[in-house]
Amino acid sequence: MLLQIILHTPKWVFAVFVLLVWLGCKQLMSGSVSLAKVTVVPIAMTGLSLAGVISAFGDSPGALLGWAVAATALVLMVLQRSLPAGTRYDRAAREFQVAGSAVPLVLMMGIFFTKYVVGVALAMHPELRQQASFAVAVPMLYGAFSGIFAARAVRLWKLAIRTDAMAVAARAA
Repeated sequence: MLLQIILHTPKWVFAVFVLLVWLGCKQLMSGSVSLAKVTVVPIAMTGLSLAGVISAFGDSPGALLGWAVAATALVLMVLQRSLPAGTRYDRAAREFQVAGSAVPLVLMMGIFFTKYVVGVALAMHPELRQQASFAVAVPMLYGAFSGIFAARAVRLWKLAIRTDAMAVAARAA
């Protein structure tokens, strides 16, 4: 049955998978990341996450609320953590120097495989949409992934804002 599922998967899904693996693996190594990329990737992943919720449950207020609650909770939790040692912001280049991390790869794969598994499950058992535990757990899982992505970006934006403010204050002194 697994082979049949894979054979009936549209080819573009495999292209998305390869792209996400490539993007995630790039983040395993230390390097510089532009302010734009720090912003765009979490927005794109949040979009995929919300698309997963909407494709599975439509515009169900309960599903969207579950997504929002989980996203908010994870944003608040991750914002309590400090940035990894060595994280720096270069004002002139508008880039961050960041340590490598597996977290983005894990989050991307989490969103991808959640969407894939949920899509297969609903194709085989459409009645799952009506099961409360499924209709609550899936959107909350998507929301958790989005919240972590968003909070990681917000922490970097806060560093950029703090660095800019310190530079302005130093020039004024």
